[in-house]
Order: sequence, then structure tokens, then C-alpha cells
Amino acid sequence: MVENLIAKAEEKLKEQFGRIDDIALHNQKKVLDAFIDLKISSQCFSGSTGYGHGDIGRETLAKLYAKVFGGENAIISPLITCGTHAISTVLYGLLRNGDVMLSVTGLPYDTIYDTIFGKNNGSLEEFGVKYKQIDLINGGELDFDRICQAVKELKPKMVYLQRSRGYSDRKAISPFEMKPLFDEIKKISPDSFIVVDNCYGEFVDKVEPTDVGADVIMGSLIKNPGGGIAPTGGYIVGSDKAVDMISTRFTNPSIKLDIGSYELGYRLYYQGLFLSPHVVAQALKGSLLVGQVMEDKGYQIVPANDEQPQDIIKSIIFDTKEELIKFVQLVQTVSPVDGYVLPMPWEMPGYKDEVIMAAGTFVGGASIELSCDSPIRAPYIAYFQGGLTYEHIKIFAEKLANDNAFKG
Repeated sequence: MVENLIAKAEEKLKEQFGRIDDIALHNQKKVLDAFIDLKISSQCFSGSTGYGHGDIGRETLAKLYAKVFGGENAIISPLITCGTHAISTVLYGLLRNGDVMLSVTGLPYDTIYDTIFGKNNGSLEEFGVKYKQIDLINGGELDFDRICQAVKELKPKMVYLQRSRGYSDRKAISPFEMKPLFDEIKKISPDSFIVVDNCYGEFVDKVEPTDVGADVIMGSLIKNPGGGIAPTGGYIVGSDKAVDMISTRFTNPSIKLDIGSYELGYRLYYQGLFLSPHVVAQALKGSLLVGQVMEDKGYQIVPANDEQPQDIIKSIIFDTKEELIKFVQLVQTVSPVDGYVLPMPWEMPGYKDEVIMAAGTFVGGASIELSCDSPIRAPYIAYFQGGLTYEHIKIFAEKLANDNAFKG
């Protein structure tokens, strides 16, 4: 019975799966070409100690990311602790007293709030940076006219866009949707930096925001671009001018990117990037399958399965917090690590609400691996993400289809 349900779901998704395979092939070729063009060798995998002057692994990895993601320069480092750290580094690096930061996708992700508005913590607000915001319309569309008007009036130093949904019920934003807006912004205010939080969106489509006009993108290496094997770190890719400014905050104005050692070596970072297009495709297919099972059970999912996803997250909207908690706990039961653990809501640092998180992962908290999390607040939305192999996610989908705790 369950096998038939899953087979029917896969048949419905056949066209979507084919499109994802096509994107993965395109991105795999792009990554491979970059490896070949830069003459990546085993020498690049070696680490360094102390100051790390002339660390060929670090320097070449930055060139590789810049080439793959359509930038001029990059900062790739195990010392960037997470996506939030990468984003904050960019904000502090580019913004100065009196500058305007214009967020055009509403309020940024929860963990960025204190970076912008915090009290007695050296926030942007305390440093004299002015924050303005334009909300999305129609469930996730850029408000083109209002944004362009605001850019004309404010001439912001930074136009900030969050590609993925964060803890909201909107859809992620495609680089193809960004392009006409970015073109217009550069006509109105050429000196404004266009900055995109690219977390969860890498390799989901054939282009990245930097390919369509963004000055800077950033994200976490334990999400998409780490391919499931990068052990930590973050990336920042952008124009030479922007990366040079950001580097003064990342290290020091007199040092910038000239130092930075990592004794363990960089093989996992190179190999993870190489694997990433395939791993992202596996996660996307699994996301569609789980979404189809939940839709067949009567739940609303975002994005709908007939839409092209723009991040690896599938939002599932529940009627009660008990259903939400049960779903997240069920994800944990099929985890290869700590599968015996029962996750419970807790006060997670950086969040205003209690958060429940299933993350039985090889790399701690890696959301490119099969995982799920949610704040405990209405509307009760589970943010299902990741999966290194489609087969692993399919095992979860079969268990989900057979679970009578949910509707259908």
C-alpha cells in the first residue's frame, strides 16, 4: 500500500525530477570547468599554521568560489562560523555611519535582528546605520515599483535581499526574478551595493544572484555549497571593491586577506564544492517527494510541487503545534546519527521563540543533510530541508506515508 502511494507520488513528479537533473548537469559542468581552469592539484588540499602567509589552499579555494559563483573575489574560511556570521561580516564591512540599508524582502532572518537593531552590543543602529524595509507582496514577490522609488529617494548604500524564506511562509526568490530589479537599481543608484543572502539557494538554479547583478552573495558551507562534507565555514563572493571592504572587517584593515591558516587542510572544502550540484539535486527531489506525500495527506505546502523551487526548503503548514512537533520528531527517527534522540522545543540562541530542530547529521547542524526545524509559533510551519541521498529521503517519505498521526 505505502509502496503504491510513493510510486504514484514519484510518477506525478517525473517532469520536475527531469528538470532538476538538467540543472544539476549544468552546474556540475560549471564546477568541473572551474576546477580544470584553475589547475586544482592535491597541493591545494594541504593546510598551514601560524599566520598562513602564502597558503595556496586558502587562496586557490577563494579563486575557485569566485569563478563558480560569478564573482571577482571571495572570502572562503573555516573561521566564518555560520551563515549568520558571514552575513554580519558583510553588513559591518560595507556599511558606515549615516549609510542606509534597504531590505527589499522584509525583515531579515531572525538571527540577524540583533546585528541590525541590538542594544549595547555594537549593532548597526548603534553605529549610525539607518535601516529601511520594503515587504514582499503576493506571498513572495518583489514590490518592484516601491523598491525603485525608495532607491531614488534614499540612494541606499546597500540594497539587501534574502533569497530563501527564513521562518516565513513565502516562497524563495529566483535569480531570474532578481535580474530586472537589479538592472533598474544600478541605473538609478550605481553606487549602491546589492547584497544577497544566498543561504539554501546555491545550485538550485542554473544561475546565482552574482550572475544577474548582485555585488555580494554569502552563505554557509554546511549548507548547499559544502556538499555535505565541509565540516564548518562560510563564504562571501563578490566584486573586488566589495570584498576588499569586507576583508577589513573579516580580519583587520592592514591585514585583509593576506593571512589565515587552517592546519587540517582544505580537501573537504574542494571535494564538497565538487559534490554540491549533485547533493543539492538529491535534496530537491526528496523535498518534492515529501511535499507530495504531505499534500496527498491534506496539508498545504510551500512552494507547490508544480512550481520550480528556489531553495532546498519545503514548508509544511500544520493545524496544531502538536502535529508540527510530531513531524520534526519523526525526521529525527530516520537520522543516521542520534536517531534514538527525541528532539524537543528549546530556547535556541539568536531566536525569539522556542525552536525545535531535527538534525541527526554527520556535520553538526548541517542543513544540507536531512533535517527539519521550526519556531514554535503560529502559523505552525515545519521547514523540511536537505538530504544527502534521495534514497534516504524516500525512506522517510515511506515512514511518513504510513504514519496515522497525520491527516489523510
